[in-house]
Amino acid sequence: MEEQIKAATDHVQAQAGAMFADAGARAQGAVERGTKLFAEMGEFSKGNLDAVAESGRIAARGLEAMGQDAANFARSSYENSVAALRSLSSVKSPTELLQAQGELVRKAFDAMVAQTSRNTETTLKLAGEIAQPLQNRWALAAEKARTAG
Repeated sequence: MEEQIKAATDHVQAQAGAMFADAGARAQGAVERGTKLFAEMGEFSKGNLDAVAESGRIAARGLEAMGQDAANFARSSYENSVAALRSLSSVKSPTELLQAQGELVRKAFDAMVAQTSRNTETTLKLAGEIAQPLQNRWALAAEKARTAG
C-alpha cells in the first residue's frame, strides 16, 4: 500500500511539475510576444515622429521659397512702378496719359494674376508634399492593422 501511495504521489507531483512547466513556458512566450509588441510599437511611434518632422522640414523649405518668391515679386513691382512714373512724366497730352495709365494698369493686373496663379500652384504642390510622409504612415498603419487582424 505504501508503494501505491508513493506511486500516486509521484504521479501527482509529475503532473503538477508538467503543468507548472507548461504554464511557465506559456508565460515566457507571452512575455516574449509582449516585449516584441512593445518594441514594434516604439519603432512605429518613432516612425510617426520622423514623418511629422519630415513634413515640418518640407513645410519650412516650401514657405521659405514662397517668401523669396513674394520678395522677388514685390521688388519687381516696385521697379515697374518706378519705371511707370518715369514714363508718365514724359507724356505730352491727356490722351497719351490715359493710354499710358491703361497700359500700366493692364500690366499690373496681368502680373498680379500671374503671381496669384503661381502662388496657388505652389501652395497646392507644397500641401501635397507636406502630407506625403503622413500619408505614408497612415498607409503603413492600415497595413499593420489589416495584417494583425
